[in-house]
Amino acid sequence: MKTISELLKSEFNITATEIIRLNGYANTNYYVKKGPEKYVLKEYENETGLMELIEAESDILGLLSREIPNCFQAPVRSAKGNYIVKREEGSRHLVYRLLHYIEGDLFAHAAHTELLFESFGNLLARMDKTLLNIRHVAIEARRFEWDILQIDLTKKYYEYIPNPSDRKLVDYFYQQYHEMVSLSVPELRKSIIHADANDLNVIVTDNTVSGIIDFGDVVYSLLVNDPAIAITYAMFGKDDPIKWAKPIIKGYCKILPLEEKEIDLLYYLVGARLCTILCKAAQSKTDHPDDDYLTISEKPAWELLKKWITINPVKASDEFRKAADLESIIQDTTQQDIEKRSNYLSKALSVSYSPPIKMEKAAFQYMYDHLGNTYLDTRNNIPHVGHCHPKVVAAAQGKIARLNTNTRYLYDEMTEYSEKLLAKFPEALNKVFFVNSGSAASDLAIRLALTHTKKPDIVIMEHGYHGNTQLSIDISHYKFSGKGGQGKKDNILVAPVPDTYRGPYNNHDGMAGKMYALDLLKTIESRQHSISAFIAEPIISAAGQVPLPKGYLKEIYPFIRKQGGVCISDEVQTGFGRSGTHFWGYEMSDIVPDIVILGKPIGNGHPMAAVVCTDEIACSFNNGMEFFSSFGGNPVSCATGLAVLEVLEEENLIQNALEVGNYMIEKFNELREEFKYIGDVRGSGLCLGVDIVKDPSTKEPATEIAGMLVKGLKLKKILAGTDGPYDNVLKIKPPLCFTTENVDQLLDELAFLLYQLTVDG
Repeated sequence: MKTISELLKSEFNITATEIIRLNGYANTNYYVKKGPEKYVLKEYENETGLMELIEAESDILGLLSREIPNCFQAPVRSAKGNYIVKREEGSRHLVYRLLHYIEGDLFAHAAHTELLFESFGNLLARMDKTLLNIRHVAIEARRFEWDILQIDLTKKYYEYIPNPSDRKLVDYFYQQYHEMVSLSVPELRKSIIHADANDLNVIVTDNTVSGIIDFGDVVYSLLVNDPAIAITYAMFGKDDPIKWAKPIIKGYCKILPLEEKEIDLLYYLVGARLCTILCKAAQSKTDHPDDDYLTISEKPAWELLKKWITINPVKASDEFRKAADLESIIQDTTQQDIEKRSNYLSKALSVSYSPPIKMEKAAFQYMYDHLGNTYLDTRNNIPHVGHCHPKVVAAAQGKIARLNTNTRYLYDEMTEYSEKLLAKFPEALNKVFFVNSGSAASDLAIRLALTHTKKPDIVIMEHGYHGNTQLSIDISHYKFSGKGGQGKKDNILVAPVPDTYRGPYNNHDGMAGKMYALDLLKTIESRQHSISAFIAEPIISAAGQVPLPKGYLKEIYPFIRKQGGVCISDEVQTGFGRSGTHFWGYEMSDIVPDIVILGKPIGNGHPMAAVVCTDEIACSFNNGMEFFSSFGGNPVSCATGLAVLEVLEEENLIQNALEVGNYMIEKFNELREEFKYIGDVRGSGLCLGVDIVKDPSTKEPATEIAGMLVKGLKLKKILAGTDGPYDNVLKIKPPLCFTTENVDQLLDELAFLLYQLTVDG
């Protein structure tokens, strides 16, 4: 068997004075020195199509070496005049080629400056411009996992990523590629490109990029993929990745201007490249766990991907356009949008904030507006598992492409989802009715109660809110006693909110729940035999996130049932694990209701809701009048709801709600010790209320200060809101994927705002 030294001598007439084996991904490389001359010998395992690709690569390197001298590894002919040398070693069929060595430092090890990055873009564009009109059959026929245009080839490795929270990020950007890039591919320029200008394949001399090496990934792909790949690796380890991408784009466009549609896709192409890196790394760690070189880019890729999701795509595109000397796409149309809205919609339909925010996109706990801002979302509890969660989106898209009909037909999705949903309830709660909103669910729950009990009166909670239908408004103290409300109906009995912070009973001795309950029972005693239902949220949202104290429902439920009434738990706000401690909020009170109302989080933003009840109540409702909801429980809704349940389990989001919620409570309590304006911190998991007061000794609500905090947080790009009868309680109900890092961001900004308030007096 010939040694490498012997091979060089016999095939290339080179007597090497030094040979060093180098790292390689798909092949083996050797650094070769002969006096002052230096080379790289590349060794391959021969396989189908390899010879044609190497020949094509040699042609490309030859062209580039002639057109742009000293920047590319010119191929070296063998003694027989060939670029390729074949050799057999037993069962191994090896192929060798020799390239000139490019002197300089690796880009990864060079001092990074904007001038260096601009020179990188410049040389990359010179290379791409040279290759723009070159064609080669072998390269054009290549299907290669590292080619962004063939992104689906690596999606199969997605399952190798062990952490489900990480997987969802990768899945999201795969999905965004198909949504934002795939349809544009026929319109985009294609060319032979290097396709791997990473920081270990770029050579630097005197703070200038002087060479690009390793054409082993050369493909026929989108032209824009070359700068997209280059900026991806160049942004590794950077606190402000967009800042460092811009000089590469600037340098590139001076030589080979990118088209507007190419620039506007760069954000998604970077995301796609990161997905490929991470999926291939996950595969490599599984198949070759001891080879660290195969995963060399994994850590910085994860760091960048987690930053990338916090960057508004509009912002990225606009900054990239500036670098390319193109017109900005950001225009503030807020006022025009307000005027258009007022032309067509009633002013009764309110908007949050002044001025309001025009949203373009969202992802998990982040929302992106049309001005390029990214907002951390602490208030939108509807996207329960995260805005635009890819698994939920895929479930809805996949089903709506195949079947979307009403419940008069049989289809598997309804029974499958019903089975999975009811498995989350105790055995007694075994029937489900599907509707399209929490309001419709509240309306139906009251109809069920009235039909089953044949009694007229309903006990509701002070400040409670249950929906916007007429019947749900009738049972919503927050609505009928507020502005524009028509007052309480005669059949409605209002239970005082059992507030252990402002009410007559605190919970120091653990008896507040019982005391509040006994007071209520005395109040309704005279009408006890006419009571049809008692309805309450486990944490009363519109009251300012007031949890029902321990023992409260334990006293009330038996009393209501003894009189023939039923007990309803409204889980629209607290259901599906938001409390962190239990799947359903009522479980915190160690009771089982007769009817449960579900909404908001059930479909992660898809219009879906449900009422779960006992078989006995369901039978009473089967009185000859058909119940029908055109879209309640349709196949798309049920597929969506099933995906939500799966994500909750796969990503362990209920435990996350508990851990992050406890961390947030701890941090808020630390702020309470420092600033007088925080009077009470209450709730559970990621359903919290922070009571803002003028002075903790008086507990006087500080409505104006709470509003100032919300406005201040908005300026810091954090979405927050207030609730409660005095509108002074910060409500914290983010998507359950919220992290401790997000908590730190929120609390740091709040601390700064509270400090300013304290200094200003």
